[in-house]
Amino acid sequence: MREKLKYALYRVLFTSLALLPFRVLYCISDGVRMILQHVMKYRRGVIRMNLRNSFPEKTDEELREIEQDFYKQFADNIVETAKLLHISDKQVDRRIKVEGGEIVDRLIEEGHPVVMYLGHYANWEYVPAVVRHFSKPRLCAQVYKPLHDKAFDRLMLKVRSRFNPVSLPQERVFRTMVRWHRDNVPFIIGFVADHRSNSSVSHHATTFLGQHTPFNPGGEEIGKHVNAAYLYLDVEKTGRGHYRMTLKPIKPHSLEGDSPYTRRYYEMLEETIRRRPGLWLWSHRRWLYQ
Repeated sequence: MREKLKYALYRVLFTSLALLPFRVLYCISDGVRMILQHVMKYRRGVIRMNLRNSFPEKTDEELREIEQDFYKQFADNIVETAKLLHISDKQVDRRIKVEGGEIVDRLIEEGHPVVMYLGHYANWEYVPAVVRHFSKPRLCAQVYKPLHDKAFDRLMLKVRSRFNPVSLPQERVFRTMVRWHRDNVPFIIGFVADHRSNSSVSHHATTFLGQHTPFNPGGEEIGKHVNAAYLYLDVEKTGRGHYRMTLKPIKPHSLEGDSPYTRRYYEMLEETIRRRPGLWLWSHRRWLYQ
C-alpha cells in the first residue's frame, strides 16, 4: 500500500511537470538549480574533488565555470526527463538530431547484433530516441540498474518506455542477449558504462581523465558471445533541450590485450567530456576506490 501511494505521488508530480511547455519547465529548472547549488550544496565536495583531480591544469575560476554548467544541466535533466511522459514525436525530432543511424542498419544486415556504449553525459534519458533513426533491429534494449526506491524505479521504467525499448536489469542481460542471438533476433542494446566498478572484484583498469579507473567490461564480454559490433554514441548539446547524437564505430588501436573495445570507449568518452566538461555527471563517486 505504501509503495502504491508513493508511486501515485511520484506520478502526479512528474505528470504535472510533463504537461507544462518547455519554456515554463526551464524557469522551474533555473529555480531547482539555485536550490541544488546554493541551498542544498548538492554533493559539492564530490563534484569539486572530481573536477580538481580530472583537470589539475585548470584554474579555480575555470573549475567553477564547469561546476556551474554541471548544476544547470543536472537541473535541466530533471525537467526534461519528466517531460518524456508527455512529449510528441514532432518535439522529439525537433530537439534530438541523430547521425549515423544507417551504420546500425548496415551492421544488422551483416548479421551483427549491436552493442552501443554511452556515458552519463548531457541528458542520457533522451538517448532511446535514436531508435527513430534506424529500422533493421527487431528489438532495441537498454540496460539499467534497479533503484532502491521501488516506487520511483517503477516510475522511471514508465518514463524510459517512451520510445518502446526493452529495459533489462543487469542480472538478466547475459542470458537475454544470448537467447536473442540463438533465436536470430536482430537487436541493439545500450550500455551506460561509465559507472563505478568495485575494484575489489574488477581486474580491469585504464587511465580515464588522468586517473586510474577500474572498469567492468561486461558489455564487451557478452558481445563476444553473440558476435556483436560495438558503437559509441557521441552526444553534443546544441541548445537548451537540443542535442545531436552521433553513432560512431568503436575502433581499438589494437586488438591485443584485454577489453580493447571498452578501453577505446573510455578514450572516446573522455574526448566528449573534454569538449564540454560540465555536461558529465560529476556528482557520481566514480573514483570511490582510489
